[in-house]
Amino acid sequence: MALNTTTSSIDVVIVVYLSGAIFFGEESASLRFLVKASLNKSHQIVLDLGEVTHIDSGGLGTLVGLYASARKIGGDIKLARLGRRAKEVLHITRLVTVFDVFDKAEDAIASFKKAAAAT
Repeated sequence: MALNTTTSSIDVVIVVYLSGAIFFGEESASLRFLVKASLNKSHQIVLDLGEVTHIDSGGLGTLVGLYASARKIGGDIKLARLGRRAKEVLHITRLVTVFDVFDKAEDAIASFKKAAAAT
């Protein structure tokens, strides 16, 4: 099962919409490449996981690695619309405590604006 991605830019936030599976290998590599390229344009990224059907340990590792890369350059990656499987895996691994998770991509985008207004 392939991983499909589309991106959109809302204000200065880049939203990456994911559908399919995030597995170790080609899917993780393509996601890593896409998000790292996006981080060159904006340090504010939202990953919309609403259509992700499967995620394995390699996929989780990719998400954590991307989060670390973003933080290293002063950016942030937030997650939105976790599907049942993604939510379950993030809770089991306690990664839900690492990422900011939102019900909708719009809420994640708004949280970037709120954080900027508070500084």
